Formats: sequence, structure tokens, C-alpha cells
Amino acid sequence: MNYLNNPSLTTFTDTQKTSFIHTPVLSQEVITGLKICPGGHYLDATVGSGGHSSLILTAFQDVRITAIDRDQQAIAAATANLKKFGQERVRFWQGNFANYPGEKAEFSGIIADLGVSSPQLDFPERGFSFNHEASLDMRMDQTQFLTADEIINHWEEKSLAELFYNYGEERRSRLIAKRIVQQRPFLTTTQLAQAIAYTVPPKYRYGRIHPATRIFQALRIAVNEELVSLEKFLERVPQWLKPEGQIGIISFHSLEDRIVKHRFRDSSTLTVITKKPITAQPEEKARNPRSRSAKLRFSQRI
Repeated sequence: MNYLNNPSLTTFTDTQKTSFIHTPVLSQEVITGLKICPGGHYLDATVGSGGHSSLILTAFQDVRITAIDRDQQAIAAATANLKKFGQERVRFWQGNFANYPGEKAEFSGIIADLGVSSPQLDFPERGFSFNHEASLDMRMDQTQFLTADEIINHWEEKSLAELFYNYGEERRSRLIAKRIVQQRPFLTTTQLAQAIAYTVPPKYRYGRIHPATRIFQALRIAVNEELVSLEKFLERVPQWLKPEGQIGIISFHSLEDRIVKHRFRDSSTLTVITKKPITAQPEEKARNPRSRSAKLRFSQRI
């Protein structure tokens, strides 16, 4: 298997490694739901900077983690943050979690925190956010070919409209797609966001949600094949769990949550534990605004 026993950190500056800090959401709920046991082996399918993994490893001294992420910067940060637990307890695998070559009944529990992480949004050069001027990138795996630039500047109008409607749930998808095609090429995130903003009436341009938010979500999902990968992951993951092992998935928008809900419900090898999703308590929402949209669902291997 493509495990990274010593992922190279030389690609990144010290500032990048230390600033890739992602506050894990629903931390206590995750630990409680996983029912961590001594000697257990757990899969963190979206390790980020290692927040959830650190909590799992802290539970018992002989707990082990396999940590996955498709983002090389995340792997580098997690390696640094989890180094204190020792290499014998943590192994890394870089890539899309849907492609992990898991073995049958390998894990005592599995956790996946979906969506884009705070550091990815905060590093302007990654192009995930229109709050910073940057190239239209949005790749979690920066070795892949497809970027947001390719989609925005080369896809036909009909395909853009369908993308914005299906992945962004944007009601003005056709109007926005038409304006984009008329005004392209777009070189930066801010340039694109401004063009999208002018497709809506002035009174909606400065509301609580920026008019470009759903479009950027749709682009990110398409660039990284997030929903396709999630479907594939949920199809394969039950076989990786030991009997009575727990799997928890944290989603951040309705498209993800709907897939998780249906896959858990329809699985012949999983039984649903959370009939309704677990959400953050008011204290966590005040402390970490990202947690406001988080939904956690658990299932157990039969």
C-alpha cells in the first residue's frame, strides 16, 4: 500500500506547516460516538491538521491511527502535529479516501470530516475563497489537472448552468452561466465573484450570504469530485469496519448529508445509530462559526 511513513515536509515553509491549523468540529461528539477502545485501530479519512486523530490517540496509549488526506499540505501539517505519538501509532496515506485500498475488518472505527478546511480557505493561493484575490484553482490534490479555471473559462454555458444548479443549488444558475460565458476569461477569484454579484438585484449583493457562495461551492465540488468520491467511499467503507465498529461522517451542506443519510439507511451491513444528525452545541457555534452547519451521523457495522 502507498503508506507514507515519513512524509516529506521540505516542500512547505515553517509558516505554512504551523499555520495549517484546522479546528475539528463536534470533537466530543466524535469521540463519544466512536466508542474508542484500548488497542483499537481507527481510520481518519480526512485528517486535515490532525485534530480528530489527536483526540483519538489520546484516549488510550495503544490506540493506532491510519490518517488519509488528498491535500499534501494537510499531510505535512498532520505529520508535524501527530509526531509526539510516535510513528508506530500513526501511518499516513495520501490520496482520495475513495481510492484507499482498505482491507476487510481492518478498523475499529472510522471518521470523515467532509468539505473544505479552514486553512485551505485561508491560504489565498489555493483559490477556494473569494475573500482573497487568487487564481481559480480549488484543487485539494494539487497534482491533478482539472481546476476551477478550466471549468469557468472552457465549459459550455449549458454545462455551467447544470453544475451551478446541481452542486450549488443556485436558482439563478442559467443567468449566472450566461454572464460568465459573455465576460470570460476570468483570471482571479475576486473577478469572478464580482461578475456573479452583478447578476442579482443590488439589494441582494450585500446580504448575509454573498451571491457567489453557492457558485464557489459548486466549483469546488466539481473540481475535487467530492460527491462522486463520497458515494464511492460509502459504498466501500463498511467492509473495512470490524463487527460492531462505528463510522461517523461530518457533512456541511445538504448534498453531502443527503448522500450519507441514504447510504447509511440503505446499507445491508450497517445499522443507523443517529436517526437525526448530531449538531454543534451553542457554545461550540459561538467559539467556532464553522461548526454551525456541521451535521454528524453515525452507523455501526452489523
